[in-house]
Parts: sequence; structure tokens; C-alpha cells
Amino acid sequence: MKPQKELCCFLVSLFLSLSVLPVRGQEKQVELKKGVIVSDMLKKDAKHHYAVHLEANQFAYFNLFQHGIDAMITTYDPDGNKLEDFDSPNFRNGDEPVTLFSSKKGTYVLEVSSIDTRDQQGRFDLTWLKVEPKGVTPEKQIDQLFTVWDNLQSPGAAVAVAKDGKIIFEKGYGSAEMEYSIPITPSTVFHIASVSKQFTAFAILLLEKEGKLSIHDDIRKYIPEVPDFGKVITLDHLLHHTSGLRDQWELLAMAGWRLDDNITTAQILRLVSRQKELNFNPGDQMTYCNTGYTLLAEIVARVSGMSFADFTRTFIFEPLKMTHTFFYDDCEKLVVNRAYSFYADSTGYKKSNLNYSTVGATSLFTTAPDLCLWAMNFENPVVGKEIMDKMAERGVLHNGDTIDYAMGQSAGVYKGLKYFAHGGADAGYRTQLFRIPGERFSVNVLSNLASFNPGALAVKIIDIYLKDREVNETPKPEVPKPDSGIVTVDPDILATYSGKYEFQPGVFVTISVEGNILYAEAPELPKTPMIPLSASEFEVKPVQAKVSFPKDENGKVTKMIVNMNGQEINAPRLPDFDPSTVNLEELTGDFYSPELNTTYTFVVESGKLIARHFRTGDVRMTPSKTDVFSGDRWYFSHVEFIRDGNKKVTGCKVGNGRVSNLRFDKVIQ
Repeated sequence: MKPQKELCCFLVSLFLSLSVLPVRGQEKQVELKKGVIVSDMLKKDAKHHYAVHLEANQFAYFNLFQHGIDAMITTYDPDGNKLEDFDSPNFRNGDEPVTLFSSKKGTYVLEVSSIDTRDQQGRFDLTWLKVEPKGVTPEKQIDQLFTVWDNLQSPGAAVAVAKDGKIIFEKGYGSAEMEYSIPITPSTVFHIASVSKQFTAFAILLLEKEGKLSIHDDIRKYIPEVPDFGKVITLDHLLHHTSGLRDQWELLAMAGWRLDDNITTAQILRLVSRQKELNFNPGDQMTYCNTGYTLLAEIVARVSGMSFADFTRTFIFEPLKMTHTFFYDDCEKLVVNRAYSFYADSTGYKKSNLNYSTVGATSLFTTAPDLCLWAMNFENPVVGKEIMDKMAERGVLHNGDTIDYAMGQSAGVYKGLKYFAHGGADAGYRTQLFRIPGERFSVNVLSNLASFNPGALAVKIIDIYLKDREVNETPKPEVPKPDSGIVTVDPDILATYSGKYEFQPGVFVTISVEGNILYAEAPELPKTPMIPLSASEFEVKPVQAKVSFPKDENGKVTKMIVNMNGQEINAPRLPDFDPSTVNLEELTGDFYSPELNTTYTFVVESGKLIARHFRTGDVRMTPSKTDVFSGDRWYFSHVEFIRDGNKKVTGCKVGNGRVSNLRFDKVIQ
């Protein structure tokens, strides 16, 4: 299972759920009838519209089953306002559950569209399964939200909500172990993946409070096995993901490991000790790094003289009476009342095995009510009263920019409410914890299904409980709009923006024109219309981004500037490139990484360059520009070949979202 960028995933799902767009081009609407299956073929970029007549304050539940096509369902109210997008991370096969709460009487619309990255078609079956009055209590409304998983034939989730120092809701839905039909209850124990990180940060700060370390210390003071990169990496860099270290999961995968192998802290330390260079200078930028939190847990163990699991049990979990919570440092250890994790494909549910014997970045086992006790400790501290303010300190880069990540938790604002949150994803486990300090409110959702979106459901639960809360936001200055309210741009001008732009190394955005509309398409962004704000500036609503196309001194568009999440990114425009001109044969051979002690064999098959590993199989490569390829595996997504002065290939640099420029040398036969 690919490691998830939890904060980014949450932000994207949140932005998608909040954006409002009118329904356009509805030439035909099919009326849905409860219990009647509607089937159709779906092609890339196609849209199908289905009408549903609802009374005010009703709850409706639908299911769309995908057969070989990646579909998204968008709901609209009777006025044509967009309500929500539904797209589970199950790709081209499986269920896409849809829930809808009606605010007024009228005709609601379900729009089924393809977001497939390939030009193909598939079939879908859409069924209206349930309609009933909207719950009048928060508890009933949560039950309705989780209708999809409220049966023993499906994995599910546990939910807990705390307000004003008390747990006000706790319940389980679905099956904890499908082979034995064991139901999930509030006492079911879940692996919560990266939500573990805030406990690791808390443990470090407890030791700092006792004077046993400082977060400004060089990490090599405690872990001398970390190479001397000529740059000081501090504990603070690890806490805020600004260290420049490469991520352990990506490195292990690149080295030929499966993420369901038994992975130990000792193995990760050996991996770190072989690292040859940093992704970037410490403090220059933030890139989410699990390695840092594994090192922090090891520092706690070495400084305290206790195992990390024993330290956290003694100084955090026992004082807070979190009796079902512990760090799981031995994958063979028995866990009473445990939820196992699953994923779904076209054949049904399958086990998603997890065998981690490493802690700090992950591997906390807990229950939903226990997590409420943790959240309430921030409001009325039983443990660590002196360090609570420090836990909330966001990182600051060398250039003075403040990042959204504090210590093991992300800071943000939702509908005027300041929150701290973190999500997690390992194997089939999906977790989310939200705290809203100003309301003394928290919600956590723990799931054992890979296609589950706990962040989106946690936000809906926030809406249920805090919908009447008065929001006092600082008014934003209005941006002047053209008199007409609509900006039109000459198609000839739009055509000058068409092309491919490199958003990040190995991540490309394609800009295209159809009619008089400019579209953006990227790996995690389906083909999306760009709303013109002027002749050279556009808005991409689903990701809350503004894009401009400046001209150089010669009047040419050579880059696009993307402003998103408070960052400005300059994406250079790639020159026209003909993949057929690439001589693939000169790129073949064995390429060895001394850092990973592993070899990939590059071969050409059926006109395609393939990087082959004896254990993990093939990575299919697609040329994107001269000597640069995109790989189809998450851990091998960007490959750039290196040549000497005679233009002879001597090696390549491989990267992904959390590893940059890892060198492989070509083996001379």
C-alpha cells in the first residue's frame, strides 16, 4: 500500500467537498427509482446525469459499482449548486457509496463522470438503495453517515466525539475481522498509522521538560549512526519534517522491500546509516518524512533507557487511563479485540497485511474512546501541562515562512474554527483525529478499510455538532471583478498556454484548450476547467489554486506560476518533445545503488523502457523530456539519466515525492 501524504489528502478532499460549481450541459437526465439498478457505459471525459426527487430534510443513500472505469459522483441541489464529490481510492473497480441530505424539496442531481487517466471506457451500475427522514439527533445523523458500513459483510469504522471534557458519542460500524464476522465496537483496537506522530512529539517534549535533551540538539548527539552530511539536523527539524532526510518507506520500496514485510527499527537505522545525501538542506523546506519520527522514537529510548513502548505507556497512557493504547513494536505480539485491515477489488474484500515492528512514525494501537482521552488532555492537562503550547508551535523555514505543521499535528481553519488534525494510512487502516480547541471539541474516526475517507466523514461530524456555532472571521478584502462578472479570453490566447509544465520533479501538469475553455490535468487532478480571472490568470477551484502565465522578455510563455496553500510554485514549460526520437537501447543495462545496495536492470520490451527488479517486478517508464522518464510505481516515479562529457550514459537519478536524486551507477560489463 502506497504511503499517503495525510495532510495533503485531507486538504484536497476538504477543498473538493467545499467547492461550488453549477451543473452545466445537462442535455439529458435519467430519473432514478429506488431499488432499480441503472447501468451504462462510461468513457473518459463523459458525464451522465441522474435526477432524484426528494422532500425537505430527507436522507438518501446510493451506490455506484465500477467495472473497469474510475468514476466520480458529484451531487447537486435543486438550484444547481454543487454539494459534494464522491470518489473512493479504489481506482477502476468496486463500490462508490454516495450519501445525500436534502435541505429543501426538489430535484437533486447525481452526475457520474470519468476521472480515468487513460483513454478507456468501462461500465457502472447505479442503485438508489435507501431514503428516510433525516435524523433529528446528532447520533441518528452519524448513523446515517455510516449506513454504508453498518453491516458485518463489510469492514467499517469506530467513531468517538468529545465535547467540554466528556465523551458524548462512541459507536462502531462494520466488521473488525471478516473471516469471523466480529463486529466493530467502541472498544475495538485499531492501528492508527501516522496519527501516532503526535505521541512521539509529546514524548520528546516530556524529556526536554526534564532537561534530558533539547529539540535544538544535533540528532547525531544521540544517533551517531546518522551520516555527517556537513549540515546540522536538529530534533526540531525532525519534528516539523524539515530535515531533508529521505523517507524510510520510499527507500525500502526502492530497495526491493514489500511494505507487508516484517520491517524493524533496526533495519530502518541501517538504511539511514547508508544515506549518501539529503533531499535538501535542513530547514530549507518541508517534505513529510516518516524517517524523522522513527529517529525521534529511538532518541526517546536511548535517552530514557526504556523502550519507546514502555516510556509512552508509563508516562502518557497510564496517567491518562488510556488502558487500550500502546505502541506495537513486535508484529508477532497478540492484540486482544483487534481490528484487521482490508481492501476491496473487483473480486471482493481481501486482507491487507501489516507486519511493522517499528514505532514512532506509526504503530500506535488504540481505541476511539481512548483517543478522546488524549484530545481532552489538551484542554485540561493531566500530563504535560507545561508543554501544550509548544506542541502547537508551527515550523518556521530558513526563509521565514511558517508552515502549517506543528509537532505531530497540522494546524488550520475550517469555517472559522481553528483546528489541529492528523490523518494516517497504513495497509488498509485509515484514521483521522480533529481537535477544535476553541470549542473544546474533538472527533476521531478509525477505519479498517483502504477505500475509507475518515477525513471527509470527520468534517461532516463537525458540521453536525457545530453547525449553529457563530463564526467570527476577519472579513477578507473584496477582489474587484469585471463589470460583466464573466471573463472571456480569446481562444488564440488560450492556445499559447497549451503544453506540459513540470510542477515538481517528475510531476507534470498538462494544459489544453477545448473550444474556448482552458483545462488542467495532473496525476491527482482529473481534467478540470480553469476559470479565467483575466486574460492570463485563472482559478482551479477543486484545489483552490490560482494559475498565471507570464510572458518572458521575448513575449513567450515559458512557465506557469501556481499559488496554492500559501505557496508560489514556478512550473517551467517543457519544450516540444517527440518520444519517438529517444534511443531506448542506449539506456539499457544494470544500474546499481550503493546507498540501497540494490540493482535494477533496464530493458526494452515492445518499444517500452522497463526498470526490472528481481523482487518487486517491473516499472514501466514513459519519456517526458530528453533523458527524463516517469515511472508507473509510486516509489520509482521520476528517473533522469546521467551522461558524461562524451554523451555516454553513466547512471541515473531516481526520485519520488519524498526521495530526490538517489543515484544509481551503470554497471560496466
